[in-house]
Order: sequence, then C-alpha cells, then structure tokens
Amino acid sequence: MARRYLAVLKWPVGLALGAVLLVVGHAGIRQLTGNFHEVIPGELYRSAQPTGSDIATYADTYGIKTIVNLRDEERTDWYRQEAAAAAKAGITLIDFPMSSSQILPVPEAQRLARLMADAPKPLLIHCEHGANRTGLAAAIYVGAVGKFSEAFAEFQLSPYFGHFAIPGIGRYELTRSWDAFEETIGF
Repeated sequence: MARRYLAVLKWPVGLALGAVLLVVGHAGIRQLTGNFHEVIPGELYRSAQPTGSDIATYADTYGIKTIVNLRDEERTDWYRQEAAAAAKAGITLIDFPMSSSQILPVPEAQRLARLMADAPKPLLIHCEHGANRTGLAAAIYVGAVGKFSEAFAEFQLSPYFGHFAIPGIGRYELTRSWDAFEETIGF
C-alpha cells in the first residue's frame, strides 16, 4: 500500500521539483548574463551592474540617456568604470542608493518615482544583480510613471528577473515596500 502511494506521488513531486529547478536555473542564467531587459520600449530598461562595454552598447543600441544606479555599496572600481563609461557616452548618471534588505519608505519611493519621471529617456536602472532593488524601481516606474497595470508592475518583482519574495529573507522587504507604495498610486 505504501509502495503504491509513493508511486502515485512520484510524478507530481518530480514535476514540482522540475518546475522549481527550471525557475531557479532561469534566474541564475539571467544573473550570469547581465539580466538586461527592455521594460518599456524606448523608455525604460533594467539590468544588473553594467560594465563599461555594456554601457557603450546600451547607448548605441537603445539610445540610453540616463542611468539610475540603485547600489548602496561602497563605490569602488565598479563605480569608477560606470561613471567613466557613462561620461564617455554622454549619459547622465544618477545615484539613488537603496538597501536590498530594508524597507524603502513610501516618501523615498515617491521621490524615486519623481526622479525617474523627470530623467531624460531612455532610462536604464540597475543594482548589482538587476533583480531586487531594480525590480522595485521598475515596479515603481511601471505603476506610477508609466501608468501600466498592477500586474505588469508587480511582474517586475518576480522570479523571472531573479527576485524571490520569501518572508523572513531580506529581499522580501522590497516586496513589502512595493505593497506599501502601490496603495498610494491607486490601482
């Protein structure tokens, strides 16, 4: 009897495990390849930390006019390279440091929305991996600036981009930040 029960469970458990591995694998590949995405064509793009070469390519291919750096880490060589590449390409670099493990207060989210609304377009937003802080900023832009649907905004904070909203884990605070902010834009 127990053997028959285990045989029946084998397929659903295998399918569930396969689905989890597929999602995690997809997110991992995105992380390794720069996690670059066109969110709103000609207007908003998102990525992980771009290299100098990435910035030149994005400027040539997508006409990026502004980069919003969301990283709050110490500005070391990664930042010097980004600033130099942006200056060389004539791109405005704006720093809006955010924690990836703390709530972004609603007034700060509103300030970020205004900053992105006023920035010359096309706009590239990024953090280190392009999943968590970038996901929140993209959701804010899509909902508050672009006035797209709640579903499209919330998709920006999804496993597709590498964001996993698991209560008790620091990155969950960004999902909570979105939940608080979305109440102010009235979907």
